Amino acid sequence: MRKVRDVMSDKLVSCQPDSTLEEVAKLMSYQNVGLIPVCDLEHHLMGVVTDRDLVLRGYAKGVSHNEHVDSVMTQDVISCDQDSTVVEASELMADHQIRRLPVVEDRKLIGIISLGDLALEQQSNHAAGEALEDISKRPHHH
Repeated sequence: MRKVRDVMSDKLVSCQPDSTLEEVAKLMSYQNVGLIPVCDLEHHLMGVVTDRDLVLRGYAKGVSHNEHVDSVMTQDVISCDQDSTVVEASELMADHQIRRLPVVEDRKLIGIISLGDLALEQQSNHAAGEALEDISKRPHHH
């Protein structure tokens, strides 16, 4: 059974709680991602900010682009560890309707697993394929 460590990306892009909304929006644009983990200086995962968070909790409510991202981030983050199986990760993503899952060890961010990573595993893992199909059919909620 394949483990999360076998398919996760360890090319991490993150921000800090005092990063501004504008900095995070530019980072998302530059990296072409819709989710950025928020970490402290020791790389402990504190939350995540999505493009949806920026819009709905930030800009739509008149929050300044200079405001710190911790004011709009999601703090209760669903995550897994690198020893989780690909099936467990895909089930978590399907259950919580999320497309990217932080991988944490001792509260520190060490990787991210995405629907794209699971899609590559699809041939060898039917459950991941089902999760991909299930999430893709439903509207994205946070």
